[in-house]
Amino acid sequence: MAKPVSIEVWNPHGKYRVVSTKPMPGTRWINLLMEQDCRVEICTQKKTILSVEDIIALIGDKCDGLTEDWGETLFSALSRAGGKAFSNMAVGYNNVDVNAANKYGVAVGNTPGVLTETTAELAASLSVSAARRIVEADEFMRAGLYDGWLPNLFVGNYSKDRRWCDWSWSYRFCICQNDGFKMNLIYYDLYQATRLETYAEFLKANGEQPVTWKRAASMEEVLREADVISLHPILDKTTYHLVNKERLAIMKKEAVLVNCSRGPVIDEVALVEHLKQNPMFRVGLDVFEDEPYMKPGLADLKNAIVVPHIASASKWTREGMATLAALNVLGKIKGYPIWSDPNQVEPFLNENAHHRPPVLALINVDKHVYPLCCLIKYWLQNPVIYEKYLSYRER
Repeated sequence: MAKPVSIEVWNPHGKYRVVSTKPMPGTRWINLLMEQDCRVEICTQKKTILSVEDIIALIGDKCDGLTEDWGETLFSALSRAGGKAFSNMAVGYNNVDVNAANKYGVAVGNTPGVLTETTAELAASLSVSAARRIVEADEFMRAGLYDGWLPNLFVGNYSKDRRWCDWSWSYRFCICQNDGFKMNLIYYDLYQATRLETYAEFLKANGEQPVTWKRAASMEEVLREADVISLHPILDKTTYHLVNKERLAIMKKEAVLVNCSRGPVIDEVALVEHLKQNPMFRVGLDVFEDEPYMKPGLADLKNAIVVPHIASASKWTREGMATLAALNVLGKIKGYPIWSDPNQVEPFLNENAHHRPPVLALINVDKHVYPLCCLIKYWLQNPVIYEKYLSYRER
């Protein structure tokens, strides 16, 4: 029998039982659930990552919804307890076995549309920090080693060309970067970034310093020409080790590589070796292949900046993610229809507006009437919906 797990309970007499495996920022998400007659249980265990046994103990005998790697064992336990929904407090869902969720009839939600700008900010910050050696310089100062200005002290990289490989919101990252630096841009994406083109035309029309942009024909084209590369693909079998030993070898010796997507997109062992052999090559990482662990040697390298998965870590963003995760679960419990545009979630994040359930159902999948104000991962199992999902990204 699993050991008891410490919890904090809100609205103990609520009709529906919703469990959060971690405390989430803010209280709005809790209030939304309580207003709809939900008992909310929040795990208060002093663990960063809960074991399978811990989560099974949290689920108990009755659980309508849950908000945390999820596979066959956990979805089976949730289904036995009468669970109807699971929501990831994230956009990515590589930690979720969607087939297992389908098997046990559990709706799965995520939280897109709320963390794009925050993630772009961190990607921009990492690229500049790596190129200009900010972390090294900070450590140098703190160690008391600075004894006067020198012409070659911490000379970093500078270029007017900034290029990256991307499968999603490249235009937003572009605008975040270019507002300050007006860098020329090359991107690789499966779909044309029309807003990127519009931005370039906007600068030209307003008499500002123009930038050039180009959609590359291949990822290799970007890697060969790039001064700075920022990666933002989803993680699936086509993007696992997307950046490997061979692709690292074709990059410029003084390039900067940034990853705020998912750790396994980069072969981290190959990256460590490349950084050792090319001391002017720099990397900024927010995610790691075996998160929360780093491959041996990475933490010792001066040409690597590593931060603990904080791309979405602003107060507004994290509270918004918690709210959307709660609405996913609530939507399934209450039978709300699907919100039509998962990237337009502002109506659900305004604290001054009373929450209204979504009213535009897109489709019913696998006999479920999915809620949600967010993208349902089941969508990706349906080719018709998948095409619609791809089309909205460049609107």
